[in-house]
Amino acid sequence: MSRLSQKEVEQIARLARLNLTEQEKKKFAEQLSLILEYVEQLNQVETKEIEPIGNINGLSNVIREDQVQPSLSPQELLQNAPAQEKGYLKVKGVKEIWG
Repeated sequence: MSRLSQKEVEQIARLARLNLTEQEKKKFAEQLSLILEYVEQLNQVETKEIEPIGNINGLSNVIREDQVQPSLSPQELLQNAPAQEKGYLKVKGVKEIWG
């Protein structure tokens, strides 16, 4: 596996909306390359004869019963809201938050 380039780290950082310094880009390129090399080693391990394990404790779909509990009325909730419109909470849109 080839090493991760600084350009690839810049692309990953851009997708994750991270502002990295040049020093951080270099550091992460090295660290991520080591991680990818380790994953490649794991991919080389022969597992044909090993049974897949999805759940080691034997439990499946352990969930609690839904229970109705007292809560605020819509009016009480809206009373504490920083912004509301037509009886609903008003929040910023995703584009307003992330640009």
